[in-house]
Amino acid sequence: MLYNIFIENKPYCLLAIVVLLIFYAVYFIKMIAQKKRGIQTTQIGKRKEKPLHRTEMLMSAATFSIVVIQLVSVLFGINHMPPSVRTVGFVIGLIGDAIFLAAVVCMRDSWRAGIPESDKTEIVTGGIYKFSRNPAFLGFDLMYIGVFMMYANIATAVFTAFAIIMLHFQILQEEKYLSATFGEEYAKYKSKVFRYFGRKHLL
Repeated sequence: MLYNIFIENKPYCLLAIVVLLIFYAVYFIKMIAQKKRGIQTTQIGKRKEKPLHRTEMLMSAATFSIVVIQLVSVLFGINHMPPSVRTVGFVIGLIGDAIFLAAVVCMRDSWRAGIPESDKTEIVTGGIYKFSRNPAFLGFDLMYIGVFMMYANIATAVFTAFAIIMLHFQILQEEKYLSATFGEEYAKYKSKVFRYFGRKHLL
């Protein structure tokens, strides 16, 4: 039965897997590369302040559970969208992958998952960060939306929304951290570049 579903759904199944593989390959390759240089990439849940800790744990649960839902949807071919929408979803997913890759590359060794407690990082305003204060999160969102468009069902709708909302709350927490850490430098940057995408005027 699963084999027949896979055969019937094969083109979009493969396209969805490509989007997911590229995205998580970038994530884990970067994490492994930083680990080799003695950098602990994952900082999620290490801070003990209750609002921040709660937000990061919920974000972690959301970003883990959405992967499970996406893979189940792909495996069983659960979708309610026409081919044209699914194709657009694939393109959006690839754009998300590209933006996430650009964000990770531009961040260099300052990239962290979660808000660090003691790690010293630098504020990054070059490259793709000239056009978005949070391109990595934008990449996540576009990847989630793209896969949802390829495999639209109630479960992917709910968990995609949950993941995007929790990522937004994480952004708000990180903005507080960046304001406290970098002060006027971050305030100036924040006044010129939009949270998700766009520039208010030239840097």
